[in-house]
Amino acid sequence: MDTNLNDFPLPRPADYPVGRLLIGDAEAVEAARRRFFDQPVDLVRLNNGPYPFPMYRTTLRGTTSVSGPGTFSGRERSTLTFGPSRDPGWWIDRADMPDQFPIAVDVRSVWTTARNIVLRSGSPHNYLRMVEHIVAFKTGLALDDVEVSVASGDPPLFDRGNLDIYEAIEKVGIAETATPATFVTVDEPLTFGGARGDFLTFLPARPGQLGLRVDCAIDWASVIGRQRIVFDVTPETFRIGAEARTNAPLKEYYYARTIGKLFAETRNLGYTKANILIHGRRRYLNEPKLVFNGRSLEPVWHRATLDLLAAVSLMGPHRFAGTIVSFRAGHTQDVRMCSKIVLTRHLVPHS
Repeated sequence: MDTNLNDFPLPRPADYPVGRLLIGDAEAVEAARRRFFDQPVDLVRLNNGPYPFPMYRTTLRGTTSVSGPGTFSGRERSTLTFGPSRDPGWWIDRADMPDQFPIAVDVRSVWTTARNIVLRSGSPHNYLRMVEHIVAFKTGLALDDVEVSVASGDPPLFDRGNLDIYEAIEKVGIAETATPATFVTVDEPLTFGGARGDFLTFLPARPGQLGLRVDCAIDWASVIGRQRIVFDVTPETFRIGAEARTNAPLKEYYYARTIGKLFAETRNLGYTKANILIHGRRRYLNEPKLVFNGRSLEPVWHRATLDLLAAVSLMGPHRFAGTIVSFRAGHTQDVRMCSKIVLTRHLVPHS
């Protein structure tokens, strides 16, 4: 699966055509693309073998739970329980609200993406915050039919990114059903251009391509700097990304630990030096993980797997095949792009 950078032909603009511009300004997108193609690739992980997931829809063999301190409260422990779903797709069940319908993991359930992705159904109290780190497993493991039960709207944080969830799923086991998996792709190259020098491009799957390839780059005005990885989504690459913690600027961490405690649960009061990566302008406050060739790529792995793949997971019960190119984008851009693709009916069957 490993690919030597010297053997990897760096993608050119012709390899990633803009295609139809769904959102944004053409000149701004072109300027962002110039910056993107000027950025070197730090790591390549490609799958040179067959499609790495089962060809039938999958679910879990049983139920499994993981617990941690609440992301936003930081006081009470929060528990996620994963199990098979009765209906196709992913569903979130607020166990403390038995009279509410489960929340469909779908772009139609998105409430806000201001700081993280929040899904909601019916009552404004029937929601779950920061779902991206949970629902990314749908695409990252080609795990099709799952119900997630939780007793509050505050998901847990873990010291090892979301490796706890990965290992819990691995332990309980993934089961194939009798229903063949179905695949979708986009009918033409599609691009989203944002207002902060960012863009996303979704490219149709090649003939015979069932998997998903990601070329993701970030560019931060901090010690994180410029990072870029190219990988195929497989159980192995998603496991790498699952360990990547969310990152927060130094000032946000100190806010959560000091005056943020005086306000309602709108800030991430569960942040600690163990469960997030804290970055300043010239250095990290704590030890970064996922070091490749002497440099930590934890932020770009988190962005590419636990953020971007989460938005892809919202595009319906099918598996998405093709290539996604992401430069300096975030939750809002991801969800707006995926919503627009669904809304404008650019998803087509693929085999």
